[in-house]
Amino acid sequence: MLSFRSSHLWPGVPLALLSAILFGASTPFSKLLLGSVEPQMLAGVLYLGAGFGLALVHVSRALLGMEAPEAPLRGRDLPWLAAAVAFGGIAGPLLLMLGLARTSAASGSLLLNLEGLATMAIAWIVFRENVDRRLAAGAGAILAGAVALAWQGEGVHLDAGGVLIGLACMAWGVDNNLTRKLSAADPVLIAMIKGLAAGTLNLGLALSRGVDAPDIGTLAAAGLVGFLGVGISLVLFVLALRHLGSARTGAYFSLAPFIGALVAIDLLREPVTLQLIVAGGLMGLGLWLHLAERHDHEHDHEPMEHEHSHFHDEHHQHTHDVLVTEPHSHWHRHEPMRHKHVHYPDLHHRHGHSH
Repeated sequence: MLSFRSSHLWPGVPLALLSAILFGASTPFSKLLLGSVEPQMLAGVLYLGAGFGLALVHVSRALLGMEAPEAPLRGRDLPWLAAAVAFGGIAGPLLLMLGLARTSAASGSLLLNLEGLATMAIAWIVFRENVDRRLAAGAGAILAGAVALAWQGEGVHLDAGGVLIGLACMAWGVDNNLTRKLSAADPVLIAMIKGLAAGTLNLGLALSRGVDAPDIGTLAAAGLVGFLGVGISLVLFVLALRHLGSARTGAYFSLAPFIGALVAIDLLREPVTLQLIVAGGLMGLGLWLHLAERHDHEHDHEPMEHEHSHFHDEHHQHTHDVLVTEPHSHWHRHEPMRHKHVHYPDLHHRHGHSH
């Protein structure tokens, strides 16, 4: 573990993978709940479960004097947060629930790999994160896995459920890149606000259409799935964005569909088909290509001022007038420097590349 913690993979990759495991496992459980809960109602309850659960965490930290060493959300963050809630908290989960109601849980879980592709494409094309041949090959393998999953005889066929899940993935791809703009701030607060806002709206819309609320037991089960599979997963995802950038976090998050498909096969007794095996192999290859990346070159750091949780490492060599514990958060300045090491496009490495 000590050698791993000194690796460039720590802590971003474990955070992204654990986020993927929690989210992936929640998909078949959501499919199971759809048997007794209307899709938009379930989307609302899942996100309210995430929001209320994280609100309890947030309040408990304050009551116990355990304030997290994180930067607060500021006024300039609010437009990004509002857009992220709209795409990731409202459109995404609603489209997913509608899609799961129209396709199998195993297929739906594997199709969620498209979220990683959407995230990567937006990060590379719009936000100009660097990409090399290995990363592009990994993205291609993931896409090939999605095509294999949808292949039926003479060509690719996506049922209505698959199309809706694909649209959900596009919405989350936009959300992931918007949330990257907020990743320096407290992830619990970000995920709590997204959960409460998105959950309230989806639940309100469902109730306004006359949808019946489920029984208390089903509500509690859905709330727990939402807290773990949406809330805690989102907190970990935001932290991973801070360390890895959008494209790579999206790539590692591609493990989620494998977890979801495995749980669906065991939980819902869905069949193991040749398509699932081929798609899983291709997607696994794509994930491995991203995990094996080693981005290392000499680069410049421009002067920069910002606030986020940090340790006093090679990028944080400032002093304090009083004794502080680590990690801690405060506004600080980075002086210009030039050096070489393995790195990801994290908060301090968002420079351009000439190739």
